[in-house]
Amino acid sequence: MRSAIELFYIVAGLVVALAMTWAGAWAYPLGREVIWWCGAAAMVATIAMGIGPLRRARAIDRGVRA
Repeated sequence: MRSAIELFYIVAGLVVALAMTWAGAWAYPLGREVIWWCGAAAMVATIAMGIGPLRRARAIDRGVRA
């Protein structure tokens, strides 16, 4: 159950990052390429920061001491 919650948070973070990146690129067309690169970096960071909590949640779900 904890793993599902952690996955939900990661997916929610990706959706928010995508929405903000799209809105920024739409609002400032001259910087569209840079904005999309920054958004991609934010999405990679979201996944990277979610790996540790997800691994701990999976260990707890399996009954292994984290």
